[in-house]
Amino acid sequence: MSALLEVENLNAYYGKSHILQGVDFHVGEGEIVSLLGRNGVGRSTTIKAIMGDVRSHGSIRFKGREIAGLKPHQIARLGLGYVPENRDIFPGLTVRQNLLLGQKTARQTGRWSEADMFRIFPRLEERADTAAGVLSGGEQQMLTMCRTLMGDPDLVMIDEPTEGLAPKMVELVGRLLGEIAGRGISILLVEQKLTIALKISGRLYVMGHGRIVFAGTPAEFAANKQVRQEWLEV
Repeated sequence: MSALLEVENLNAYYGKSHILQGVDFHVGEGEIVSLLGRNGVGRSTTIKAIMGDVRSHGSIRFKGREIAGLKPHQIARLGLGYVPENRDIFPGLTVRQNLLLGQKTARQTGRWSEADMFRIFPRLEERADTAAGVLSGGEQQMLTMCRTLMGDPDLVMIDEPTEGLAPKMVELVGRLLGEIAGRGISILLVEQKLTIALKISGRLYVMGHGRIVFAGTPAEFAANKQVRQEWLEV
C-alpha cells in the first residue's frame, strides 16, 4: 500500500510551548487510521498543522508532494479534506447552501452528491432549506462532515466527530465513516471513543506529550495493556 500522507519530524509551537515534538506517521491509500490519546497531547494540533492552520516545522507530503507551508485552501484543492472539532458551519446559510459551498467548482462531478448526503442523513434533507444555525449540535456535525465530502477529498481528516453527541447520532456518524471507507477514501480520525476507532481502523497511533508513543493494528493495541494504561486510561 502506497502512502498517501507522510508526516516526518513534525514540530509545532504555541508561543513558547513545544506542542508537537517530532511526530512521524503515515496514512495509506484507502486506509483508515485513528490518532488516539488524552486531551491536550497534540492530536488536534497535528491535523491543524497538516492543514496549514498551525505553523509547523518538518515534512508533510501528500500524494508525494511537499505541502508544508501551503495555505489551507491550497491544501484543500489538492484533495485533503478537514472536518474540525468546532462544527464550522455557516449559520446564516441554509443546509443546502452549506453543502454547495463544499464543492470545489459549481460543475464538479465527484464521488459525492447532495443526493448522497440526503440518503445517508435524511434529517438534512428534511431541513435542507433551514438556516444551519438552528440545527442541533449533532445535525451541525453531520452537515460539517457532509460539506467536506462534497469537495471530493482523497483523504479526510476528522477531529472528534462524536464528541458530545447522543448515542443515536454517534451511530449515524459511524455509518458515514464506514460509507467513506467503502468508497476507497482514506480517513485520519481523531477520536476519543475507542469502540469506534477499534471497529473501523486498520491501524492506530497513540500520542503522548506531543509524540507518537504507539503504532500498530487494533489487535496489537488491544494486546498492549501497558500502552492503554499509561497513555489512555484516566
